[in-house]
Amino acid sequence: MRIVVCVKQVIDTAARIDLKGGQVETTGLARVLNPYDEYAVEEAIRIRERKPDTEITLVSVGPEDFRDALRAGLAMGADKAVHLLDSGFDELDSLEVSRVLAQVVVSFGYDLILCGRQAVDDDMAQVGPALAVVLGIPCVTVVTHLNFSDDWQQAVITRQVEGGSEILESPLPVLLTCQKGLNQPRLPSLKGIMAAKKKEIKILDAAAIGFDPASGGEKNSQVTQSRLELPPSRGKGQVFEGPVKESVARLVKALRQDEKVV
Repeated sequence: MRIVVCVKQVIDTAARIDLKGGQVETTGLARVLNPYDEYAVEEAIRIRERKPDTEITLVSVGPEDFRDALRAGLAMGADKAVHLLDSGFDELDSLEVSRVLAQVVVSFGYDLILCGRQAVDDDMAQVGPALAVVLGIPCVTVVTHLNFSDDWQQAVITRQVEGGSEILESPLPVLLTCQKGLNQPRLPSLKGIMAAKKKEIKILDAAAIGFDPASGGEKNSQVTQSRLELPPSRGKGQVFEGPVKESVARLVKALRQDEKVV
C-alpha cells in the first residue's frame, strides 16, 4: 500500500503571539508539526505495522523551515518525504495548495491519503477536502477510527458527527482527515531521530512539478487574508455581594446593559 500524508509546520500553540502590521510576528517563535497531522502520521505507521509492504511518504508545501516538520514525521517512522519549496508557493490559498499537492501526489501514486483535520494556525480545514476534489477521489473528514477489509481494497471508516459518530465504507483510493481520538501519536525514539537524519527529503520547486507560479498567487486566490487581530483583552471580573435577590438583579442588569449578552 502507498500512503501519502500531507503535513504542515505551525507555530507552537503554547507560544505567545504578537501582531505587527496586522500579521503574526513570527521571529523567535517555536514551531512544531501540526498536531492534527501527527494523528495522520501515526495512523499511517500503524497501518504499516499491520501491512508491512506499506510505504509512507510525507508531503509538505512551505518555506525552508517546514523541513523540520518533515524530519519530525520521519523520526516518528515515515519512510520518505517530499518538500515543495518555491517562492511561487508563498501566496497560494488553500485551493491552490491543493492543486500543487495533487500534481505531486499523482506523480508517485497513492492508495490512501491522510491529512490532519485542520491546521491549528488558520483553522480552515480546506486543503484535505479540496485535494480530494482535485484528484477526483472520495473524502471522509474528522475520522476517529479506521479499518480495512481482508483484501485491503475497502476502508471501513468511523467519523465524528454532532452528538455521535457514523460508519462509512469506501473503496481505495480515498482521502481521510484525521481527528483527535483516532490514535495516540508516538514520541520519536532516539533511534528514530537518528534514522530520520539519513532518510531522503526530496526538494521540488514549481518547475519540477510543472506548476506555473503566474497561474496562482494572491491575485488568483479565492480567499485572501487582509489582517489579523487579537481578541479584546478581558476586564476584571465583578463580585456581587449582599442578599441573593439583590445580587441576582445586579448580575442580570450587568449582563444586559454592560455585556449585552441577555
